Formats: sequence, structure tokens, C-alpha cells
Amino acid sequence: MAIHFYALLSRMKYILRWGLMRQSRPENLSEHTAETAVLAHALAVIGNRRLGRRYDEGQAVLYALYHDCSEIITGDLPTPIKYENDSIRTAYKAVEQKAARRLGRLLPPDLREAYQPYLEGPQGELARLVKAADKLSALIKCMEEEAAGNREFLRAKEASLASLAALGLPEAEIFLQECLPSYGLSLDELKEAPPAGEGAPHSIP
Repeated sequence: MAIHFYALLSRMKYILRWGLMRQSRPENLSEHTAETAVLAHALAVIGNRRLGRRYDEGQAVLYALYHDCSEIITGDLPTPIKYENDSIRTAYKAVEQKAARRLGRLLPPDLREAYQPYLEGPQGELARLVKAADKLSALIKCMEEEAAGNREFLRAKEASLASLAALGLPEAEIFLQECLPSYGLSLDELKEAPPAGEGAPHSIP
């Protein structure tokens, strides 16, 4: 019996994001997914260590890892279209859910049950955390494009910051204050930076 699930997941690297935007460097879905997983882990650790949360850090990473995998089937619908109105948003959500179930059916039953929760997406507090990680990844992309002299992403940057603020997640606020400014540094500046905890804190760019 052939299992096609993993081969299909590997196609994420061929799906380009920001379809309507002129980019200085195209970003694919695999890159975004890997970064979102790192950021979800970071937010979970910050929440647990700084704010007394009880996040399952491994679960946060796994949900982030599969949070956009339905786009292998649906493609990446540009944000201005996806969020145009409630009807489109609701319809696209149903399409995503159907695509996630279709992906799950590519696995045999004995393996499927281990993946299906992550394909369908998180609920409760982890849903908000993964959403914040997703928005942080988008914000970082916007900052990279802005640093490359591309003004195409200025409004997307503002929208990403507004979305993060609307989530009201203290973990994300801590990341914005303490971690995000470093994304604007050069490689030499990053290598020469003092250990964390030394020096004055940065502000949000």
C-alpha cells in the first residue's frame, strides 16, 4: 500500500505566498511553516516561563507545523480576498476543513489518528497562540521586504501589527518588545551582540 501523504506535504515548498505582492525575495509555504513553528514554540516558552501558563510546548509546535498544510490543495488565497467579507471567510474556512480531511485520508487509519487533530487545527488557547505565531511570521516578512527597499509591504506590516494587538496575547507583546528588533540587525551585528540580559531593551520598530 502506497502512502502519498508525506510526498504531498513535500510540495509545500512549491506554493508561493503573498501572491498579489511584488517581493524582493519570494517566500514559499515551507519557509513560512518552519518559521511559524519556531515562533509558536517561542511564544509557548515565554508564556510558560514568564507568565505562568501551562502550554504544551510540543503541541504548539505540531499545530503550527500543520497550520497551513491544507493550502497544498487549496493554494494560498491572498489575504485581501480571504477576508473580504464574512461570507468569503466562512466559505474558505469550510474549504480548508474539507482539504484537511482529504489530506488525512491519504494516511492509513493506524497513522491517521496521530495526525488528524493537527490537520484540523488547534482549539482554545493554542489556537490564539498559533495565530499569533502566524502573524509574527508575516510581520517579519514585511520587515524584510521593507529593509530591502520594497514599499509594497508597508500596509501589510501595519495590518500584521494591528492583528497581533487585536489578539491581546501578552506573550506576543513580549516577543515584539524583546525579540523582534533583532530581525532588523545585520549578520555581523547579530554575531557581535552581547548575551541576552545585557544592555538596554529595544523598542518595537
